[in-house]
Amino acid sequence: MRQHYYNQKNRRHQNGPSAAVIRYDETAGGAPQVVAQGTGALAVKMMELAKQHGVHMQEDPSLVGQLLDMDLGENVPPQLYSVIAEILILLEEIDR
Repeated sequence: MRQHYYNQKNRRHQNGPSAAVIRYDETAGGAPQVVAQGTGALAVKMMELAKQHGVHMQEDPSLVGQLLDMDLGENVPPQLYSVIAEILILLEEIDR
């Protein structure tokens, strides 16, 4: 079997943009969940819809990469809580 090593910048250029959507319901008290994900044209459409509906977006390629490796509906693992918390705090400050 032949091994391939990918340069992440080249991979993004070839595959197009990537996007992942997480949902967090503070009142439910659960963990954030991955509710949508996609690459290429699907990611572009997701970002367009987010802009149209006033949904805030945060660009973090390493986080998106990890979220794309997860199944839809899966809870975000505790290792990513601090990153997600920082993003939620940033979005809360933007809303003020």
